[in-house]
Amino acid sequence: MITVEHLTKRYGPHTAVDDVSFTAAPGHVTGFLGPNGAGKSTTMRMMCGLTPATSGTARVLGVPYAALPNPGRRVGVLLDAAAQHAGRTGREVLTLTALLTGVERRRVDAMLDLVGLTSREASRRVGAYSLGMRQRLGIANALLGDPEVLILDEPANGLDPAGIRWMRDLLQNFAGRGGTVLLSSHLLSEVELVADRLVVIGRGRIVAQGTKDELLRRAGTFARSDDDAALAAALQAAGIAAERLATGGVTAEAEAPDVARAAARAGVVVVELRAADSRGLEELFLELTADDAREAVSA
Repeated sequence: MITVEHLTKRYGPHTAVDDVSFTAAPGHVTGFLGPNGAGKSTTMRMMCGLTPATSGTARVLGVPYAALPNPGRRVGVLLDAAAQHAGRTGREVLTLTALLTGVERRRVDAMLDLVGLTSREASRRVGAYSLGMRQRLGIANALLGDPEVLILDEPANGLDPAGIRWMRDLLQNFAGRGGTVLLSSHLLSEVELVADRLVVIGRGRIVAQGTKDELLRRAGTFARSDDDAALAAALQAAGIAAERLATGGVTAEAEAPDVARAAARAGVVVVELRAADSRGLEELFLELTADDAREAVSA
């Protein structure tokens, strides 16, 4: 469990994170989303004790990260795959972590196998690794202590499609065994596939949070009739915002019974009536963070 309450970080007059509160629960993958500069990385660094908070609290497994007696055995963290010792081999990186955390050395080989790094690759220096290989090594390092919680910032960067699929399966399996996953990523299509809860941040503040189904479900009703123009007019006359779709049918900002009653009063025969289709995560993200989006730069 991760619990963030009223977390705030100021750098002089600039507020990077402003009164942020959310939870990431066991058994779930929680997607942590926001535009560049929205405060995601700063929030995650405060959660891991790397950046002191101006105010508020962040607890992992009920206590501040720094208060965990051996945090590497309880919490797996990957905030920057590039921040690994370039002069050590992949095996040496994991072996050192095992020595520092008291993990059995045989876990090193098990984690290398899990993330798909061969014996030959593990013997190479990290400075010669591709970004994707560093990501795999970082995940192996995060999992080495058999943690209960994973905190991951952009773990799929540099992975090929097979690697991204592997990452998705790994995180879903981890959560399926009761683990807690907090995942920050710009790959919205992947977050939509793997996460079941979402937290969206913009300009340092939480702009939406909840289950994926709750946030992606579009409010309103879709209706199709024998005369969509008449149906739209009837709904608007009843004070219901409605829009005809180019593909046929009408979307209305009202519940289905209200749409049906308005149509019946106008003598319009409704042949299809259901909740409006869900929107995709990209559409939700752009809608919630429109004020933070950078203006497009034309060539």
